[in-house]
Amino acid sequence: MKKNNRNIKKGGRPPKAFGQKKSYRVNIKLITEEYYSLIAKVKKSGMTISGFVRDCLRKGYVKERLSEEQVSYIRQLSGMANNLNQIARKANTQGYTSVRAEYLLLAERIDNLLNSLGQ
Repeated sequence: MKKNNRNIKKGGRPPKAFGQKKSYRVNIKLITEEYYSLIAKVKKSGMTISGFVRDCLRKGYVKERLSEEQVSYIRQLSGMANNLNQIARKANTQGYTSVRAEYLLLAERIDNLLNSLGQ
């Protein structure tokens, strides 16, 4: 009896969906210290190198650098903090009423700067 070719199963696993197939390769260069650090972490985790890197991509993050504008704001805030310390020192020696206006001006500048950072 002849078998119909359309009903014969080929065997093996079914093909993966479009988004599931790993089709991209990334090659990187590491210095010796980075390589051995990676190998130690992979061995400790009990995963393959590829699996470890994929897991780091899913769960890890890299902090982005501060922009020039943010660095400028931080410098300004540092200067204002120094000024605030000087005002506090002056208030302790001369009395709080004599430095109130200076404090209010600086507090307003700090608020404006923080509002600029928030946008």
